[in-house]
Amino acid sequence: MNKTAVKNMLLAPAVELVLRWVLGLSFVYVALHKIVSPADFAEVICGYDLAPDFSVNLIAVFLPFLELFFGAALILGVYPRSASLGVSIFLLIFILAFSINAVRGIEFDCGCFSTGQSTDAVGVVWLIIRDILYMIAGIYVLWFPYRRKWCVRQTGSCRHNNIVRRDGLTPEGV
Repeated sequence: MNKTAVKNMLLAPAVELVLRWVLGLSFVYVALHKIVSPADFAEVICGYDLAPDFSVNLIAVFLPFLELFFGAALILGVYPRSASLGVSIFLLIFILAFSINAVRGIEFDCGCFSTGQSTDAVGVVWLIIRDILYMIAGIYVLWFPYRRKWCVRQTGSCRHNNIVRRDGLTPEGV
């Protein structure tokens, strides 16, 4: 397999669609259990010992709805670049929070897919690796240079003036 074939495969709209849906479905799933039990999620936030006490309840109430919003936007393809930017920023914040607590030696509940599960040092490494991979997928969706499949709203690319599709034509309406 030559470099051009690999590049064409990686830049296929179907790859962007799969990554967008994986990110979107993950964020929707994560948000739903937090929305159902905000008190449990507030305890998780307290366990990180990073947010001031007065902001814990605000974070526990609003963060899951933002995750739900960004996840749904990725799934539906409504401004996918903006949604992937929001998701990538969240992931960067999560990676920093995990890393800070790992360095401090604090065992904490991730609060990602469930609550009430303490995370040890090995678990933290896997959380960070998982979130880095998710962030790479988010950055891929953010910078995807071609027309997207199954989008309600096409937003194109940051470099839309310099894009030439694989068939040699310039994209219309981007």
